[in-house]
Amino acid sequence: MRIPPRATRAGAAAALLSALLMGGTVTATTANAAAAQAGSVCYGDLPSQAHDTLGLIARGGPYPYAQDGVVFQNREGVLPGQPSGYYHEYTVKTPGSATRGARRIVTGGAYEEDYYTPDHYATFDLVDFGC
Repeated sequence: MRIPPRATRAGAAAALLSALLMGGTVTATTANAAAAQAGSVCYGDLPSQAHDTLGLIARGGPYPYAQDGVVFQNREGVLPGQPSGYYHEYTVKTPGSATRGARRIVTGGAYEEDYYTPDHYATFDLVDFGC
């Protein structure tokens, strides 16, 4: 499997920097909250279904669910604050689940960063493709 050409950024600091570069507003409080709430996970430690989803994203689909690719609003405020349309979400299949399940990949900044959430947006980990 080809690893998608994603940035191998560590932590939320790079996402916050991109917010500043894109003209967003970041305060010390937002920066500290985002850094505390978003961890990182090695690509190899993700479930195989997340690898499948990242592969679909790299190829531009087709996606198994109509909701895949929709704008993720970040209502929970766990990811760094960005303008509407910056984040998009994709389903990570959950074996044995009759629904989409709770697992997602959320991409940011035209796929410059990928976040994995196993618990329906309660927590996020930035995917590190370099480990």
